[in-house]
Amino acid sequence: MANLNLLDIAKMNNSDDVAGLIEESIAAAPELNMIDARTISGTMYKTLVRSSLPSVGFRNANEGVAAVKSAYEIKTVETFIVDAPIEIDKAVADANEDGWESVLALEGNAVLEAAFRSMGSQMYYGTATAVGTSTALAPTKGFPGLIELYDSSNMEVDVTGTGSDTSSAWLVKWGPQYLRWVIGMGGEVQTQDAEATRLTDSAGLAYSGYRKPFELYIGLQMVNPNSVVRIKNIDSSTNTLNDDDVYSALEKFPAGVTPDAIFMSRRSRGQIRSSRTATNATGAVAPTPTEVENVPIVVTDSILDTETAA
Repeated sequence: MANLNLLDIAKMNNSDDVAGLIEESIAAAPELNMIDARTISGTMYKTLVRSSLPSVGFRNANEGVAAVKSAYEIKTVETFIVDAPIEIDKAVADANEDGWESVLALEGNAVLEAAFRSMGSQMYYGTATAVGTSTALAPTKGFPGLIELYDSSNMEVDVTGTGSDTSSAWLVKWGPQYLRWVIGMGGEVQTQDAEATRLTDSAGLAYSGYRKPFELYIGLQMVNPNSVVRIKNIDSSTNTLNDDDVYSALEKFPAGVTPDAIFMSRRSRGQIRSSRTATNATGAVAPTPTEVENVPIVVTDSILDTETAA
């Protein structure tokens, strides 16, 4: 049975109007629409994680063996506040022929789409700034991203591009034992009916407006280092992405673990397509790639083509 994603949780824990707003806007960030999510009652929790298996082997008859055990560690997973209030000028909204509610709904879609794009970007770049910066309004705040969490020693493929126009592709395995979103406060979006209130412009001057709050606690859980593989330093011309790179990344996963998706930018997907065109028997243009070894390719705007090679 498929696991719950953020939209499923929103529908179960929030009013129809909030769930409807989320459903209309979440497609802008496939990371939130696809990857598993779970709720917690507060804003953080601790989980026991097995970090290594015991060494178990054979023995001879009439021969003892030493007792063995796994190694464990405790990890803390924390959620952070996404604050996306919907605000519109009352005079402008009241002048609309369809009523101020329609203007608020239109602006609400835009605000939530921007919020989800921000969360999608945060998933990859977190609070890091050395390689690529989240497109969130406050990129140094919020939860750590994959670029800070993944195992760069064992779960990485380096395409060896250089400069500040590189990109990454991420092979992701999600689920309870791998990567998943964590929604705090029981998965409830903190909101209320829109109300007329006092707003201020960038200069601090007041005017009348309508305001509808929208707050959500969200974080990212990755307790298993085998959850993701990063293909890094994909540049725009020489060291581009191809199927060989993806197969090298697939080989990083242990036996029995297959990623659920490969997230990449449009440019990276185009590079795979070009590499297939160059090597097929007829020389005809290859179709747009949709998968590698039955693992779907998912294009996202959250992955930059302006990362700094590292």
